[in-house]
Amino acid sequence: MARRIVDISTPLMAGIRSDPPHMLPKIRYSDHHQTAPQMAEFMGIRVDQLPEGEYCAREDVEITTHSGTHMDAPYHFFSRMNEALKPGGEPSWTIDEVPLDWCFQPGVKLDFRHLPDGYVATPADVEAELKRIGHVLRPLDIVVVNTAAGARYGHDDYIDRGCGMGRAATLYLLERGVRVVGTDGWSWDAPFSFTQKRVRETGDVSLIWEGHRAGRDIGYFQMEKLNNLPDLPGNGFHIACFPVKVHKASAGWTRAVAIFND
Repeated sequence: MARRIVDISTPLMAGIRSDPPHMLPKIRYSDHHQTAPQMAEFMGIRVDQLPEGEYCAREDVEITTHSGTHMDAPYHFFSRMNEALKPGGEPSWTIDEVPLDWCFQPGVKLDFRHLPDGYVATPADVEAELKRIGHVLRPLDIVVVNTAAGARYGHDDYIDRGCGMGRAATLYLLERGVRVVGTDGWSWDAPFSFTQKRVRETGDVSLIWEGHRAGRDIGYFQMEKLNNLPDLPGNGFHIACFPVKVHKASAGWTRAVAIFND
């Protein structure tokens, strides 16, 4: 049986508006000639004694654990999780505590590209899309949300594009056993620019990060800045999304892929 793999991760890049200004990645590239003097000095030789005066290529990177395609742990959302499952909940898991079997499971794609920027998706939206693709959620399905933001990655308006998943919609997934989700947007929630306006208009602070905060009730892991989701059908594939094991961290970088056994 042939196997086909679709990369659903974004490249880590500097010089684009992939994040708010205070979170933008910085990457300094050093080529083979730029690194040669340091190695020559260390070895006590001349630069021209190295092959064509070259040593190695190297990159120095300044990033957060939320740069590029990454997976958020429940610890990112709040200090406690599973308050709906056990009295008082429990300390939120960090990224190095993710159950690895959660990270390689059947994938489900919800196509919400038609929903307007800033819209907060509801359980009714989720149910309608599941009906359209003919899928019944199963425990540990990995659900990814294709929004209008994905097509804008690398553009200045990226962090303000796409719909978000509301608290009720997120709990709808979690209550059916989903434990890993993802979006091609900057955030699982609606863009902050829209939430800010709603909070100022209504005074309702519970709107802030409402999708993320569902993790207080039921702990879950969440990918952001996914890519190429239009290339996926509604179901019929697996997702592998093992995060980098950063000790006691709120997130880890993830090379997420969709796997088809054609």
